[in-house]
Amino acid sequence: MSESEDETRLRLKAAIHYTVGQMCHQMGDRMFSRQVLAAITETAYRQCEIFAKDLEAFAKHAKRCTVSAEDVKLLARRSTALSMHIQRKSEEVEKEQKALKKKSKDTHESRE
Repeated sequence: MSESEDETRLRLKAAIHYTVGQMCHQMGDRMFSRQVLAAITETAYRQCEIFAKDLEAFAKHAKRCTVSAEDVKLLARRSTALSMHIQRKSEEVEKEQKALKKKSKDTHESRE
């Protein structure tokens, strides 16, 4: 692993640690020790590594170089709540993209 990769990994872990700390702080009446924050950070980081490898494998299996929304949906299939949330968000993004395309097309047609 290169020095640049190590630095990127450390910066990513620091960002996750900061976010975990903010989320725990938002819970209000509970206090979390440094060890708990570190454990949650490490767990989240390792889970992200697993997700990234799985997503790459799904794309590679489909003979693609790019991870798609369908790969993410496949990854989330074991968690019903997460799967439903991702499906809703995916539909929202699709609607927004269609609306932007329609608006762009309408604007283009009105100029002609």
